Amino acid sequence: MATDTLATPATLSDSQAKVFKNFIDGEWVESSSGETFENRNPADTRDLVGIFQKSNRDDVNAAVDAAKRAFAKWRLVPAPRRAEIVFRAAEILIERKEQYAREMTREMGKVLAETRGDVQEAIDAGYYNAGEGRRLFGPTVPSEMPNKFAMAVRQPIGICGMITPWNFPMAISSWKLLPAVVCGNTCVIKPAQDTPLSTFNLVRALYDAGLPKGVINVVAGFGSMVGTPLAEHPDVRAVSLTGSSEVGRIIGGIAAKSFKHCSLELGGKNPMIVLDDANLDLAIEGGLWGAFGTTGQRCTATSRMIVQKGVYREFVDRLVERAKKLKVGNGLDETVQMGPAINEKQLQTDLSYVEIGKNEGAKLVCGGNRLDQGEYARGWFMEPTVFIDVDPKMRIAQEEIFGPVVSIIPCDDLENAIEIANGIEYGLSSALYTKDVNKAFSAIRDLYAGITYINAPTIGAEVHLPFGGTKATGNGHREGGIGAIDFYTEWKSVYVDFSDKLQKAQIDRED
Repeated sequence: MATDTLATPATLSDSQAKVFKNFIDGEWVESSSGETFENRNPADTRDLVGIFQKSNRDDVNAAVDAAKRAFAKWRLVPAPRRAEIVFRAAEILIERKEQYAREMTREMGKVLAETRGDVQEAIDAGYYNAGEGRRLFGPTVPSEMPNKFAMAVRQPIGICGMITPWNFPMAISSWKLLPAVVCGNTCVIKPAQDTPLSTFNLVRALYDAGLPKGVINVVAGFGSMVGTPLAEHPDVRAVSLTGSSEVGRIIGGIAAKSFKHCSLELGGKNPMIVLDDANLDLAIEGGLWGAFGTTGQRCTATSRMIVQKGVYREFVDRLVERAKKLKVGNGLDETVQMGPAINEKQLQTDLSYVEIGKNEGAKLVCGGNRLDQGEYARGWFMEPTVFIDVDPKMRIAQEEIFGPVVSIIPCDDLENAIEIANGIEYGLSSALYTKDVNKAFSAIRDLYAGITYINAPTIGAEVHLPFGGTKATGNGHREGGIGAIDFYTEWKSVYVDFSDKLQKAQIDRED
């Protein structure tokens, strides 16, 4: 069982900050490059969360070698036994929930209520996948021949490479790691360079729960130096990426060259439709949470609100009034409602889209400015931002911003709203607010997206259902629920002929 005592970085100076090593073959090891990088709090860059290894191809190779050795034994461990370790890890996460949530807020910026939810999602994923250890079902079917038995069983793929994002640094890592190991695979994971600590914390819980060495290996670093070599490695048989559509095209192309399994969960530009008969109080609450939760830094963020003209003006006025009152600040303050952007680059992207929106002719009615005075001077803060009277073809209504910038678009009726909602390159999440059950079911049928919510915003997925989208949002695979089990297993069809004679399927039959 691996152990490595965590310091409390908040009490340390830069020179005393905790140095986190890679985790390979059950040991904490330095990168072969000898280089490191800093992980700082985006709400207060004076706060050095930790120092991590700037890894390279040699480190990836070492991690894959360890995973390859571990796979020979791990695949033979009965699935219920593998699942028991995952269950124990979930119990450990409960004990460490507050500690890990606070560390996640420091490295990622989102408010404590959300980081507690992020850890809870990993706990939920642990319990769900632990149950799947006794439920790795396959079909048993009647044979077309007499005295012949036919069934299909699941088997592990082998070594899985995982590349995770910074916005849900523990939850999304759990979506990938937990089903993979329950299915009998071994893993090498590259966490996002902005938020490596939360992935390390998850993996530490798994090893403290008894996971054998080499089953999960963590290599910190940057995409071109770690992610690309991981996807290219010939011994890696499956790659799972959550990230941008641009990076997804690169990783998908690499994986295709050697026929690796490849799961891509990519961007979104998610619509929330509000009809005239909607409960406006509920719709406004949902819109605020969907648009500005996690500072809009979710692939499922409510970045477009499509509002029927009968309630358009009232909805706009009330939502803008509420958005202006949202408290922005350091997420460690329990009264703060929206934290910072993850880094300076993302903040500049957000601000650039404000200028794009104004130049396109959209009306800016809330926010749009950087916050950089007083308590905001050391972080990457921006006001909650609302554009109204947006044309569906404007860039701010078509392109993923990944920040606290929402576009409100008027529509005539449900059919017009669905046309607008579907008129983008993405298809991840969608939402409809209405009291009309007929319209709700029409929207469920006609919205072309991987997820649809009725009378709830575009965020709020649960771990036991498949998660993912259509079009440029991904390549058809799903995370969560049975979708993850399907990705991390190969099917094997098995035929047992107990007739004691040669039977030729499709040939030996009586017509």
